[in-house]
Amino acid sequence: MKTFKDCAAQGDLLLVRVKEVPVKFVKAKSLDSRFIVAHSENGHHHIVEDKDDVEYYINPEDSMKAYLVVQNIIGAQLAHLREFDTHEALLIPQGIFKLRRQREYTPQGWRRVED
Repeated sequence: MKTFKDCAAQGDLLLVRVKEVPVKFVKAKSLDSRFIVAHSENGHHHIVEDKDDVEYYINPEDSMKAYLVVQNIIGAQLAHLREFDTHEALLIPQGIFKLRRQREYTPQGWRRVED
């Protein structure tokens, strides 16, 4: 499993350590005891298990950014739900991280990249 300190990427998801979660972000509820931090149309989501010491914050008006708060000193695992050609699991250390989705420009405007 990969580890990092301040910045890492998994697929189209970028994680950057920050000092706090902005006020406009709200705490999200998990789905089936996990947070889908990067949704894939074909089910190959990037997920973090919902534990008592992990919080996920979203902005209902902007799906390109979210925040993850990891309070456990051991960290939390970011996994990619694909059985083949998968991204290696990533251990997110204790702290607050901004999660940003990769985006691309199309004639219709900006949209998130989907894997």
